[in-house]
Amino acid sequence: MATLEIRDLHVSVTTDDGPQEILRGVNLTVSSGETHAIMGPNGSGKSTLAYSLAGHPKYHVTSGTVTLDGEDVLAMSVDARARAGLFLAMQYPVEIPGVSTSNFLRTAATAVRGEAPPIRKWVKEVKTAMTDLEIDPAFAERNVNEGFSGGEKKRQEILQMSLLRPKIAVLDETDSGLDVDALRIVSEGVNRYKAASLESGEGVGVLLITHYTRILRYIKPDHVHVFVGGRIVESGGPALADELETSGYVRFAGAGAGAPGSAERGEILL
Repeated sequence: MATLEIRDLHVSVTTDDGPQEILRGVNLTVSSGETHAIMGPNGSGKSTLAYSLAGHPKYHVTSGTVTLDGEDVLAMSVDARARAGLFLAMQYPVEIPGVSTSNFLRTAATAVRGEAPPIRKWVKEVKTAMTDLEIDPAFAERNVNEGFSGGEKKRQEILQMSLLRPKIAVLDETDSGLDVDALRIVSEGVNRYKAASLESGEGVGVLLITHYTRILRYIKPDHVHVFVGGRIVESGGPALADELETSGYVRFAGAGAGAPGSAERGEILL
């Protein structure tokens, strides 16, 4: 069983006008088997939280702590965080020319698992995962995300998650740019991995970042958090997401007074 604990996390980025604080005291605990939805308007800092957890070098932690099973995540390199069981599905997955998907997946799995998976077992594992996500087997020999559609890239992210078997999966707006069918397939992939992890006795913790409630019709959250002005301003159950669907974020606007602005949509914050 795993626990990710975020305590009073403050994060800044460097701009032409100097350091700009984006996260302003985030407190959150995600445990095995739980699904937490982070919801908030553009520019609230949601993606900053995701990339800060993953160790993106453009985000500077100025104070606070992040631990995974008691281990200091902030002291780890990016690859060490992945080996420790932290996974990020990116909002905008990058293309990696010259690296085939099959080589990428096996190399990553070897690094995370500590040894190369037996080839026959691995081939079967990959084929099953690709079939479940309705990914054409030919994509295994294509370069990672090169020429892929938005939906294909998001399916590849969930494919990576299912093969790397993280303890904590951070899904940064996985639903953005997906049509109805792709949203269903991606969501089913997340649910399938969560169910399998629970059966194994481990139970992945999911931190789902989104603007909209449509993905929550497929991936049912245990906890919903409203993110405004670089911090969580309210937490609740699934009913809170229903309120946001009906009324938006108007009720929480005052909580974001003095917020860092909409830098999240700029180049720095991806």
